[in-house]
Amino acid sequence: MGLMGWQTLYRKPNTSWKNKENKVYPYLLKDLKIDHRNQVWGIDITYVPMRRGFMYLCAIIDLHTRYVVNWGISNTMTAEWCCQLVEEAIEMHGKPEIINSDQGSQFTSLEYIELLSGKEIRISMDGKGRAIDNIFIERLWKSVKYECVYLNAFEDGVQLYRGLDNYFNFYNTERFHQSLDYETPESLYKKAA
Repeated sequence: MGLMGWQTLYRKPNTSWKNKENKVYPYLLKDLKIDHRNQVWGIDITYVPMRRGFMYLCAIIDLHTRYVVNWGISNTMTAEWCCQLVEEAIEMHGKPEIINSDQGSQFTSLEYIELLSGKEIRISMDGKGRAIDNIFIERLWKSVKYECVYLNAFEDGVQLYRGLDNYFNFYNTERFHQSLDYETPESLYKKAA
């Protein structure tokens, strides 16, 4: 197979396709002191493998408290899905001053930009190839995958949802964070009101 160049065709876990026609916004977090809740939220999408197939996970995290304000899974990565998660998070927790994302097509789409602009939320985007710009949500993905996804072979979307629901409840309410002086994100989020 190697000599003939045969290879298996399958979808690869690329979640950051950029639409070159859409406007890219500057990164607003450089040298910004993040010192209160709902000042800056980070949003991102990651690929989640299951026993058979995969899903996408989108989460929104408050950068000051590391509190996951909303999350969802889908088998497609659409701007509508991301907008729905942002709207739900705002309904539950109030609106942030800034939302930071990568330059993926969902986050540069007209629908997403109009949602944030209409709610007077400033838009910040990571620089191209700069995963460190959104380090807090990248660290969240590592925790989710190593502490939940890779330890469980979820059979389907329902099992995955239940497993992630349990994990995010644990992450927000029980898991102590060294960077938060060994507090939970939820306790710090409530204190920071």
